[in-house]
Amino acid sequence: MKKKLIWIVTGTFLTIFILLIAAGNYFYNVAINRSQESVDLHGGGKSVTAAKLLSEDEEQRKLEEITDWTAKQDFELVEIESEDGLKLKARFLKNENPSGKAVILAHGYKGNSEQMPGITKFYYEQGYDILKPDARGHGLSEGEYIGYGWHDRKDYVQWSWFLAEGAGAETIFLHGFSMGAATVLMASGEKLPEQVKGIIADSGYTTVLEELSHQLKYLYKLPAFPVMQVTSFITDIRAGYTFAEASAIESVAKNKIPLLIIHGDQDALVPTEMGQRLFDTANSEKELWIVPGAGHTEAYTIAEEEYQEKLKAFWTKAIGK
Repeated sequence: MKKKLIWIVTGTFLTIFILLIAAGNYFYNVAINRSQESVDLHGGGKSVTAAKLLSEDEEQRKLEEITDWTAKQDFELVEIESEDGLKLKARFLKNENPSGKAVILAHGYKGNSEQMPGITKFYYEQGYDILKPDARGHGLSEGEYIGYGWHDRKDYVQWSWFLAEGAGAETIFLHGFSMGAATVLMASGEKLPEQVKGIIADSGYTTVLEELSHQLKYLYKLPAFPVMQVTSFITDIRAGYTFAEASAIESVAKNKIPLLIIHGDQDALVPTEMGQRLFDTANSEKELWIVPGAGHTEAYTIAEEEYQEKLKAFWTKAIGK
């Protein structure tokens, strides 16, 4: 009887172990492994406010204007090699009226450097050179996994040096959206060139563990523990980082550069309270703008003019003139 009980207990634990490993590998392949599959994240659609903001005709006219402008620009494809030997690509647009100012725009999860056309046009009109990298595991850049900003943070340090030394930029801002926001926040905790004067993070998350746990709860109705811990362990083996160490909130605590955090108050993909906690933790000169009615990365759509004025004021204050 005792021997039978031991076999039952052992079999039960073995089954649970196998199921957890299978689940961890499944979630790794869905969320971390590079693939062409599109993941429908919780809270990833347009909000009702954004949908109603412009009429179809107005939205179409604006889209055509930005598309036409983008098509006329001569983006140069540039490349760096990461610390771990990956060839990383970016699109670089030199301003025809150079001012010594440049911005690095960081795209979101499963995005690429061809996105963010509206903010690209705005920065260019303000005299900025534009650098739009494809994050590792995205677009034209090499990489078999998605780093959610953690390994990417060092890539953005290198891209900053690319602008400072290779393109002659005297003033650099890092501006990211969603995963890109987390990336620039994580980069803020590293030793950046002195030319980097400010960080703008739109809809960034605190840690990869908290963000993926949030998604797990709503997409699969599962508790974070122990699935996230197992997936994190597998990610450490296969990609070289854990979800807990991939922390934007720890990075901003070390940051000394002026910081502007933007978040929509209707953000269901990256909860608004994450933006608040990032702001509360930051020790540098900082500003938080919670945008009423905006869902995930919708602030520029919801309040374009105010967004632009916020940026101008932040640049002026960060540069000191």
